[in-house]
Amino acid sequence: MFLEKTIGPKRNFWNYLLGSLIIIIAAFVGQIPLAVVAIAKSFSSGKGIPTDEKALMESLNKNLSLFLILLSFVFAMLAIYLVVKYLHKQSFLSLTTARKKIDWSRILFSFTIWGFFTIGSTMLTYYMSPENFELNFKWQPFILLFFISIVLIPIQTSTEEYVFRGYLMQGFATLGRTKWFPLLMTSVIFGGMHIVNPEVRELGYIVMFYYIGTGLFLGIITLMDDGMELALGFHAANNLFAALLVTSDWSALQTDAVLKDISKPSAGFEILVPLLVVFPILLFIFSKKYNWNNWKEKLTSNIETSTTTINTESYE
Repeated sequence: MFLEKTIGPKRNFWNYLLGSLIIIIAAFVGQIPLAVVAIAKSFSSGKGIPTDEKALMESLNKNLSLFLILLSFVFAMLAIYLVVKYLHKQSFLSLTTARKKIDWSRILFSFTIWGFFTIGSTMLTYYMSPENFELNFKWQPFILLFFISIVLIPIQTSTEEYVFRGYLMQGFATLGRTKWFPLLMTSVIFGGMHIVNPEVRELGYIVMFYYIGTGLFLGIITLMDDGMELALGFHAANNLFAALLVTSDWSALQTDAVLKDISKPSAGFEILVPLLVVFPILLFIFSKKYNWNNWKEKLTSNIETSTTTINTESYE
């Protein structure tokens, strides 16, 4: 089982707290290039140093700011690998999946199905309300955006998945509770991390239901499938196509996307449609394709933390 795969002497909650601190420090180190470029830009332009995210994004070229923001995730991903390998004496594979090797077909299937949904829903929204969008497409910046996105956004999304659906989920499992405990904890923390996003300020706290619900969905498919592959594919498709297709003045990542949303930002109970309709449909599709069963056992049963369940493959 995914949560029990790494039972061993280096698997205790205090080590996970230490590892989390190392990963956070690495992410902050990865933000130094962004700070240096922003400060240099402010001096050369004679303007003040940007004091918030919006001012920072506006002070730099969009593709440059995107590159520098995503660069911090490269540092964080490297830290995850080193922490897992040297602090926990655990293989990176065991953090990813309970299978003997990563199933790339699962990643591709999840990426494809959510990519098609994202493209289709964007086209439908544009067709129904074209007045809410303006064409933002410019060949040269878009091509640069495309290459930055396909290289760095999968690293960004994979870093978040390895932190929440991998590292922290396995970390909370060491407390010896039911599987609901790490599932709910990582979902709430994942959603809470988005509270500083400008979307929350513009749309209101109701959008937090979407973020926490998305974390719950990703956690469920990870536990049901005994691995992170489906979550990795979903998250990569979600952020990649969001960056390429639509931007706005109030989004967390402002890009040279094809369309710009110029509507007045608002959100109501329609924000719950993905949680109540779309995600359950995806769960049904995944469950049929991968023959999921024993839902109660995989999502709510006790986590065995006895050292007798040590899997030596996790310590290669």
